[in-house]
Amino acid sequence: MKEKENVLDAEKTKSDEFETNIRPQRIDDYIGQKDVKENIRVFIEAAKMRDEPLDHVLLYGPPGLGKTTLAHIIANELGVNIKTASGPSIEKSGDLAAVLSTLEPGDVLFIDEIHRMPRIVEEILYPAMEDYELDIIIGSEGSTKSIKINLPPFTLVGATTRSGDLSSPLRDRFGIVCKLNYYTDKELSDIVKRTSRIAGMEIESDAALELAKRSRKTPRIANRLYKRVRDFALVGGDDKIDIKVTKKSLDRLKVDNYGLDEIDIEYLKSLITKFNGGPVGLETIATSIGEEVTTIEDVVEPFLLQEGFVKRTRSGRVATEKSYEHLGINHTFSLFDTIEEE
Repeated sequence: MKEKENVLDAEKTKSDEFETNIRPQRIDDYIGQKDVKENIRVFIEAAKMRDEPLDHVLLYGPPGLGKTTLAHIIANELGVNIKTASGPSIEKSGDLAAVLSTLEPGDVLFIDEIHRMPRIVEEILYPAMEDYELDIIIGSEGSTKSIKINLPPFTLVGATTRSGDLSSPLRDRFGIVCKLNYYTDKELSDIVKRTSRIAGMEIESDAALELAKRSRKTPRIANRLYKRVRDFALVGGDDKIDIKVTKKSLDRLKVDNYGLDEIDIEYLKSLITKFNGGPVGLETIATSIGEEVTTIEDVVEPFLLQEGFVKRTRSGRVATEKSYEHLGINHTFSLFDTIEEE
């Protein structure tokens, strides 16, 4: 059994190694998010000049835009260590205490999916963020006592795809709040070219731009698609990636010219053909295509909403004219086309 665990660990390490290699380590190497990047550069420099820890940072936006990468860059630019955790893994106050107790002065604590942290744990975090103190209750019912633990000054970097799910008390304790936006095709093309140099297989400029256009404006997807296109090129005996192999590979992966994949198309087809274009509730759509509600809400819908394929109304989701045109389906005007959005 132990042998199997080692094999799994090795596979995970190999995958993580690629992600680590392509991840920018410094702010100058970070492509895109110009305003966020320049503001953080100023805040970091000011904190270093005052010889103080950086204010707590909240990064929010759709998945795959570089929140984790930016957290690591913040730690690198500050010249400190980074400790990482995820909201769902911190189930009780003891879990948070264990993480906080390992921090050294000035360290960065990165909590991904911070909106999924239980409220009872969140309340323990308040004094830690404000006063660098940890108040925990130990003992069983009837014989409990509260103990206070002093913590070294640290910077909490929280990342979330749902800033609206954060409680106001937690959100208000972040001194720096940054929204990450979708990337342009040019920025994604530059990211793909950078990844290709690190990965050791060159990609031509027009091929990089084609891949960028099909990446849903998201670096994580661009890098994932690059890896798959590289596989097709490698097996096909090519020493670099050109436009022909890129288009052929992406077509085989069923990623269309707009970057929509099978789940996106299934979502739109279900909305139009099964529910007459809507309005329909999120749970109903998820059930109709056999996907989890969280997958639809966190992964599928953000891009479709951003690009105007779907609109969210008080009565439910509604397909737009753009969806009908993209799927080549005739659109009959209905009353719900005029429903006001949320």
